[in-house]
Amino acid sequence: MDYAQLKADLLAYSAEIGVDKLRIASAEPFLSLKDRLIEHQEKGYASGFEHPVLEERVDPRLSLPSARTIISIAVAYPTKMKKAPKSIPGARRGVFSRSSWGQDYHTVLNDRLKKLEAFLRERVGETEMVRMVDTGALSDRAVAERAGIGWSAKNTFTITPEFGSFVFLGNLLTSLPFPLDEPLEDLCGSCTKCIDACPTGALVGPGELNAQACLSYQTQTKGFMPDEYREKIGNYLYGWDTCQLVCPYNKGIDSHHHQEMEPDPELCKPLLEPLLSISNRKFKEQFGHMAGSWRGKKPIQRNAIIALAHYKEKSALPKLCELLASDPRPVIRGTAAWAIGKIGGSEKEEKALLKAKETETDQLVQIEIEKGLDLLKKQNGSQ
Repeated sequence: MDYAQLKADLLAYSAEIGVDKLRIASAEPFLSLKDRLIEHQEKGYASGFEHPVLEERVDPRLSLPSARTIISIAVAYPTKMKKAPKSIPGARRGVFSRSSWGQDYHTVLNDRLKKLEAFLRERVGETEMVRMVDTGALSDRAVAERAGIGWSAKNTFTITPEFGSFVFLGNLLTSLPFPLDEPLEDLCGSCTKCIDACPTGALVGPGELNAQACLSYQTQTKGFMPDEYREKIGNYLYGWDTCQLVCPYNKGIDSHHHQEMEPDPELCKPLLEPLLSISNRKFKEQFGHMAGSWRGKKPIQRNAIIALAHYKEKSALPKLCELLASDPRPVIRGTAAWAIGKIGGSEKEEKALLKAKETETDQLVQIEIEKGLDLLKKQNGSQ
């Protein structure tokens, strides 16, 4: 088998099926990554979403014992929304980060990788392969860096020369001895724009992220969001974009190569108030195909409440009082109590908070009610 020719044929085929970049890395263990991951864990920077077995994260052969090479792919996604609806008083809108626009990238990239698998099996017969997209054991970014898809930037994303960092990554472990590609030079240089722009200091150093402090992570948690992050997420419902948007290599980048990735403006920038009463069935129907729905509706609803507080949207106060009084979920009741105080209301809202204080049995919600009352007093005192 001429593996150089097979690689050339694979590259040509990958372009036909919507893969924007394909490179080949060795399947040797990622030894230097192991030390970084251990240090990351010891510092308490891990998100908890990572693959749980450290050895499997750094040794491809624990996922595929016969692995010799890893096919690394990149698929570019859009950064600008056409005909984006405006957020106006009385009709405030939230926003999903660009990584959640269009169809869930796990689905899209798995489709591309399945087609690459089928192509290779047709050419070489039965051969062992394992697909990975984000949720696999290996670090997609470490593989992409080794393969020469791009370099690992200070914001922890992979920057490609062609598409900036606005790419989704996937891997295909194979037992085939393809010729390898070379890594790219790191061109971040002395630039620290992403680190400087991080609103929480989550980028603690070049390429080092405290995931616990990252606003993207915070939007995906299910409990109460700490106060210091509520003040900073603005109207984001899922994810975060700032550390990519400020990157010079992303200036002017807007890739509209794939129909599946195109954003539906009404879903990617949805009205906030309807989200507060959306049913599980309706949420799955509308948002279930998006990457940002993976944690379910509760984090999205909590973030929508915080966004309404960010806007100080007084028209939302009746709905927030309703949630405070009757929602069965403590996180929603408590966040609504805080938001009422943040927005500022009249005697009616104060009564709602005081009534909830009398009947509420959850201690954490009681704390949020106290915050709401204190905020309300400050708001009314300053008027």
